[in-house]
Amino acid sequence: MGDTLDKDALGRLAAEVGRALHSKGLLLATAESCTGGGAAQAVTDIAGSSGWFERGFVTYSNEAKSELLGVPAELIAQHGAVSEEVAAAMAAGAVAHSGAQVALSTTGIAGPGGAVPGKPVGTVCFGWSGPGGTRTERLVFGGDRRAVREQAVAHSLQGLLRFLV
Repeated sequence: MGDTLDKDALGRLAAEVGRALHSKGLLLATAESCTGGGAAQAVTDIAGSSGWFERGFVTYSNEAKSELLGVPAELIAQHGAVSEEVAAAMAAGAVAHSGAQVALSTTGIAGPGGAVPGKPVGTVCFGWSGPGGTRTERLVFGGDRRAVREQAVAHSLQGLLRFLV
């Protein structure tokens, strides 16, 4: 996919997500940290998204992850905010704290700073939660802050499509 995704490609991907959700009668919630609401923006750019998008949480701080999504502070302390464990709890929390049946989550280090041992800049953890359980994934993207965030938004939507199958 390269370091950036063009807006038309992201729009097509978001529309495909909408069709998949609509066909299954499901509502989506997003729980985003490093992407700052980018996934929610991508899906709400699609006309008719009110039929399949319920709400978005932008939980940039650890406190917001706990207060709005119910992510245990102990989990964050044990694994770090950028971890598959926290991504899973964010996605499950978005379902639990909304009227949606499925959710995606993103938490990562977009840069340019913030790297820690074992978690370089570009590290993003994803979560997808729904009636069938919760899945997670950890990837490291290249590029600058904008490129990391764009790639993370696209991957979160691509992963949701795979999760819905």
